[in-house]
Amino acid sequence: MVQLEKPAVEDLTKFAVEMVRTVGDEALAYYGKGNPEVKFDEELVTAAELHLVELFRGKLHERFPQHGLFGDDLPSKDYVHGQEGYLWILDALDGVANFQAGVPIWGTSLALLENFWPILGVFYMPVTGDLYSARAGQKAFWGQEPIRIPNVGDLSNESLLLTYSRFHNHYHSVFPGKIRNLGSTAAHICYVARGRAEAALLAHVSYQDLAAAQIILAAAGGEIRKLDGSAFHLSEYLGGSRIEEHLLAAPKGAHSSIAMYLEELG
Repeated sequence: MVQLEKPAVEDLTKFAVEMVRTVGDEALAYYGKGNPEVKFDEELVTAAELHLVELFRGKLHERFPQHGLFGDDLPSKDYVHGQEGYLWILDALDGVANFQAGVPIWGTSLALLENFWPILGVFYMPVTGDLYSARAGQKAFWGQEPIRIPNVGDLSNESLLLTYSRFHNHYHSVFPGKIRNLGSTAAHICYVARGRAEAALLAHVSYQDLAAAQIILAAAGGEIRKLDGSAFHLSEYLGGSRIEEHLLAAPKGAHSSIAMYLEELG
């Protein structure tokens, strides 16, 4: 196969932003349409996700036919020259329970790797219009506004810790501030990146949940670590295995000062 010239990162970024907007806005046709007679309408979510992935796959094939899509095949561990080394990671619906119930905190995330190195990440929330983006190693943005995690000092009763559902079944907490579950992993991480929350405790997450949001968080001055403070390497889960560890998204250097407020039950 003839290798096409590698695209500029500006073109890749433009494509990524266009795609999360296209996929996210298309998802609005299904938003809040869950069967009111069931707690969670899995049939609606499945139909929406299948349609949205196919929509993106078609657009990707038109624009970058040599690029791969995470989930179609297990990624090769070998270095690949040219555009075949690009791999897109799409999470069409982050926050599916909110999405099917008509709660606005959900979105579409998209990340790009080149030979397993992160290139960029974007996250779009169609109902609120929020768009988060970053190129690896550069600035993070909320819309056109650069974002950076501020130095907020000591925790107080106005501090915010974002958590996952059933957090109360797993932890005893003496966190001095507010504890909230907003129902979207990527949104939680982006709120930390924007300085709206001190940290986000993550559980039951997948590679697709974290791929884009981790790039945005790192560009804003944060990182994801294991709850014991040890390093977390998302690349270890590229094969699709489940992420069993509980994780903490927080400003660099702040993980231990937040984890000290959490005591695991049992």
